[in-house]
Amino acid sequence: MFLVGGCYLPYLPVWLHWRDLNADQISILLATAPFARIVFTLAISFAADRAGGRRPILIALAWSSLASFVLLWASDGFWQMLAASLLLAASWTTILPLVETVAVSGIRRGALDYGKVRLWGSLSFIVASLGSGLIIGRLGSEAVLPLLIGGAALMVVGAHLVPQALARASHIPSALRRLSLSDAFRLLRAPLFLLFLLAASLIQSSHAVYYSFGSLNWRAQGISDGMIGVLWSVGVLTEVALFAVSGRIIALCGTARLLMFAGIAAVFRWGFMAIDPPLWATALLQTLHAMSFGAAYIAAIHFLTHAVPEDRAATAQGLYAAFVAGLVLGAVTIASGPLYRMFAGEAYAAMALLALLGACSAFLLMHRWHSGLVVAGHQPHSSGRGGAIIPPS
Repeated sequence: MFLVGGCYLPYLPVWLHWRDLNADQISILLATAPFARIVFTLAISFAADRAGGRRPILIALAWSSLASFVLLWASDGFWQMLAASLLLAASWTTILPLVETVAVSGIRRGALDYGKVRLWGSLSFIVASLGSGLIIGRLGSEAVLPLLIGGAALMVVGAHLVPQALARASHIPSALRRLSLSDAFRLLRAPLFLLFLLAASLIQSSHAVYYSFGSLNWRAQGISDGMIGVLWSVGVLTEVALFAVSGRIIALCGTARLLMFAGIAAVFRWGFMAIDPPLWATALLQTLHAMSFGAAYIAAIHFLTHAVPEDRAATAQGLYAAFVAGLVLGAVTIASGPLYRMFAGEAYAAMALLALLGACSAFLLMHRWHSGLVVAGHQPHSSGRGGAIIPPS
């Protein structure tokens, strides 16, 4: 999955430009993923919880993703590409929450250390982005889609290899697997779940200016393209390092507190980025990516593991993806355009404000969740980090 992402994110716009699409058309095609995530991720994640077994749906989405890349490769003109992009957004975009649900099943059973599994995703992303760049540099932009098709084919193989035991909800009476829509959306009426979504959304969406205009801002400061690549790599490598020891970090400080620390790190990161620091300081600030993104991501996964009953784990993952990586990040990304046009690097100050609000929300979550708001009937975890915030249906 991350091999595909490592080629898709940096190089699909290159291929679309090679196919003679203009900037407006490219932006529309690329915008299908985050906004489609809002609808399709929720629907497919709910269907996975309703069925109880996630593996067949995961396999179907992998095959659909492969077909979507093939259709995009064969498309002729903007409208055909838009149709293929919508299919791709409905399939590839929704795989990650289901894979995360399988990983959460491994955490529940004590079979997986999530961080040590997830770090291979980050390493694969680095390998794919660097390797794809070398291949595209030699063969030209037309090589992008064949590379994506090859990566999607490997993703299909991986989906078929997912263990049955991890891909289905276990230890839940069969009656509980017949999840109704009203039961699933009780999550959205749970104040602690909403507070978690608010904190995670604000912290992760504070990266919008960095994702959209970070490289352009560094270029404007006179930093070379090669050094810009190094700066991006520093962020991902420190993220990998954190994933490697995330189990111990979670055990040390707890889930909600780690989310708060991620928000505080983001405040410092974007606050200093707003003053266009020198290169050496920028490199140091990039190491905070391990906290501002990595720690927030790990904290979110562990919150969803320990605070949500397993019968709606995929639905919770879908809600998280739809709000955090879809609605809120998409909206802040759109807003970052005018912000950057008006204020250049000082636009990071607005991101620091978002991160501060996210840290404050996480602080409230830390106190309210830790204060014993655990629903009777779902055994709290001995770590004291909290149990289910809503009862199983």
